[in-house]
Amino acid sequence: MKRLVIASLFATTLLGAQAQSFTDHARVRSAEPQYETVNVPRNECSSQWINEDRRGAYQTQERQQDRQYGGAIVGGLAGGVIGHQIGGGSGKDAATALGVVLGAITGDRLENRNQPPQYSQDSQYPQYGQREVQRCRTVNDPQSRIAGYRVTYEYRGQQYTTMMRSNPGNSLPVRVSVQPMEQ
Repeated sequence: MKRLVIASLFATTLLGAQAQSFTDHARVRSAEPQYETVNVPRNECSSQWINEDRRGAYQTQERQQDRQYGGAIVGGLAGGVIGHQIGGGSGKDAATALGVVLGAITGDRLENRNQPPQYSQDSQYPQYGQREVQRCRTVNDPQSRIAGYRVTYEYRGQQYTTMMRSNPGNSLPVRVSVQPMEQ
């Protein structure tokens, strides 16, 4: 029984070895392009002008350490004395207070009138301006491209169809395999 099985396997192997293959040419009947849709990303940018509050812009701001206060003190005293002379009764106190305030302001301005203004970046007052802002986003553009060709070809009166990467033209090389059939 073992010998029969081994003999059968050996005969099958010999018959398979008898199979021959060769290359021939088949006639192409049609080659239809097959399309696929792919998304191609691209950047789409636009520019806009916006109004903005520019903090830190140079503004006029007086420096405290460079100011002279003598004029405000003398002006306040003089204004208080003059205001006290003008008023009468309960209005005397109001006139004195008003004289002190007006005298201090006048004295301060007279004392510091020749000083140039000092500039600082630490301004509390906003300065408005415009600046250009660019915004970008990714957009997918769908595009069709050829994925391959559906090729219909004829070989010895039989029609076959296959997919190929490129158009083969008028003829197509085919591999033909011939092997005997068992009866």
